[in-house]
Amino acid sequence: MFTRTESLKEFIRFYPVVSGIILTHIVLYLLTAIPIFPNALIFEKLAGVNLYIIEGEYWRLLTPIILHSGFPHVLFNSFSLVLFGPALEQILGKAKFLLLYIAAGVAANIATLILEPMTYIHVGASGAIFGLFGFFGAITFFRKDLLSRGNSQIILTITAIGIIMTFLQPNINVTAHLFGLIAGFLIGTAFLTKGRQSSANTMHHPGRISGRRPSLKGVPASRLILWTAILLLAVLGFLAK
Repeated sequence: MFTRTESLKEFIRFYPVVSGIILTHIVLYLLTAIPIFPNALIFEKLAGVNLYIIEGEYWRLLTPIILHSGFPHVLFNSFSLVLFGPALEQILGKAKFLLLYIAAGVAANIATLILEPMTYIHVGASGAIFGLFGFFGAITFFRKDLLSRGNSQIILTITAIGIIMTFLQPNINVTAHLFGLIAGFLIGTAFLTKGRQSSANTMHHPGRISGRRPSLKGVPASRLILWTAILLLAVLGFLAK
């Protein structure tokens, strides 16, 4: 479920929302990294700055989700999204997945606005990604049929490590991580416990693409090695940055 075996073309076709978010990350990073573009202006207009939000620049509750402060930052957040976003995009569908991602990210930024100083500045998709972990957590409590026991243990373990590392690493928006996680869990709780039977009939089943179950059989060893390396880099980088 969290091991990607698709080609790039298949990945884009199967998970268009995740692909679109990652493309946005990359484009904005390049615009801020290549000196011929007004990179300072991009950060000035899109970064989350609590004082400016209070003064009416409310788009800053959303735009920090797609803006990152450097190559390791965008790399690890994008890898985390590649690994953990596709399963939820399948379960929820494109529109609901995008709504969850944005809602969790905005909730994390609202909490940052309320709890952090007015001079606090922040960027990054971590709050939204923790929202995905929170939704997975709700699945493990309320819809165990949607995740195998092994996948549930993977999510709970990574979430627990992520919370611990949030408090140990410097320059981390602790508020965004925690409240993104809480927001994702609450959204998942509301979604999964409301009309459980009807939602079971309408939700996609994880691990299925166009009626078939993905299999490692026949997948080139080089691709498996590549995605295993990406998984390790993403988890280690996301938790340790």
